[in-house]
Amino acid sequence: MSFAVDVNLLLYASDASSPRHPKARQFIERCLEGPELCCFAWQTLMSYVRLATHHAISAKPLSHRQAIADVEALLAPPHVRTIVETEAFWPAYLRIGGALPLRGNLVPDAHLAAVLQCNGIKTLYTCDRDFLRFPSLDVRDPVGS
Repeated sequence: MSFAVDVNLLLYASDASSPRHPKARQFIERCLEGPELCCFAWQTLMSYVRLATHHAISAKPLSHRQAIADVEALLAPPHVRTIVETEAFWPAYLRIGGALPLRGNLVPDAHLAAVLQCNGIKTLYTCDRDFLRFPSLDVRDPVGS
């Protein structure tokens, strides 16, 4: 079985000031221990770098070097994979959007949902309830927010 992890869990896991930090950190540590195939979309990892280093997002943003080191640690285990758009991405994105009014923050969520679908991944761990709008996903909140 394989699963993917959303950026919010990465942010909570790296932000000790967040009330969700302990559970998110434990969850990420379990993901990195394996044995299940853990997948990260590149847009998730790059969003982590962007948001974790942003002064408006965190009172104590990470340096670029720290954020990159975090990404490298995430990618180190042998059962971790990165995933990207495939040739089927655009039709999947259009299908996933369907009747939903895709705009604003829902656009990158639909993007991720389409990437997951194209890579055969159904389970997404996230605290973002907007992903519940996409029936192709089995959305799970490991920190119980």
